[in-house]
This record gives sequence, C-alpha cells and structure tokens, in this order.
Amino acid sequence: VQLQASGGGLVQAGGSLRLSCAASGLTFSRKVMGWFRQAPGKEREFVSFITTSGGTTDYANSVKGRFTISRDNAKNTVYLQMNSLKPEDTAVYYCAATSYYGSSYYYIASQYDYWGQGTQVTVSS
Repeated sequence: VQLQASGGGLVQAGGSLRLSCAASGLTFSRKVMGWFRQAPGKEREFVSFITTSGGTTDYANSVKGRFTISRDNAKNTVYLQMNSLKPEDTAVYYCAATSYYGSSYYYIASQYDYWGQGTQVTVSS
C-alpha cells in the first residue's frame, strides 16, 4: 500500500494550495480518507475526512469554510483544496486511509491504517 501526497509548498497568507494524495495497493473506493497535519512541537491533528462515495465530509473547526476535501475514485486520489491560508496552517500534511466504518473513528489518527509520507505546507505572513 502506498499513499503519495503532493502539492505542498510555500505560499503567502491568503493564498491557496491544492494537495493531492494518490493511493495504490488498496481498494481505494472502499476506504474513508482523511487529512491530518502536524506542526513542529505539536501533536498530529485532524483536518478533514471524506467517506467512500464522497457523500459525507467534515472538517476541523480551524479550517471549516476555507478547506475543501474531495476524491476521485476513478483516479484513486483524494484532494484537499486550501484557500485563505493562514500562518497557523503551516505544518506537514498527511493523507491517511481507514477501513473502519463509523464517523466517530474518522477524527482519530490511530484509527487510520495507512499513511502517506507527508507534504510540507508553509504559509508566510
């Protein structure tokens, strides 16, 4: 199983980035996908999840209204569109896949089976 995250970079506050995560070696359409992030000196935190068909999504309060998660099951890829970026969004962003079903699981990093390598997002003020 491989999750390959990409799309990170350096952007000014107020700017946008689109992260992608390409999956292989798993039945992507049966996996709930999540995005987490980890800033230096902080614990990994939930950002967003999307269910298998894309019918249900949720976001951390800190990114709600600015970030949008989506997926393309034909391309085995999940996306995170990040708009109105803030310096506090600076972190390494990770995509993850889980086999668990039940929304209570989707906010917890330990409930995800597979993780990508992370992509750095840096927002300058």
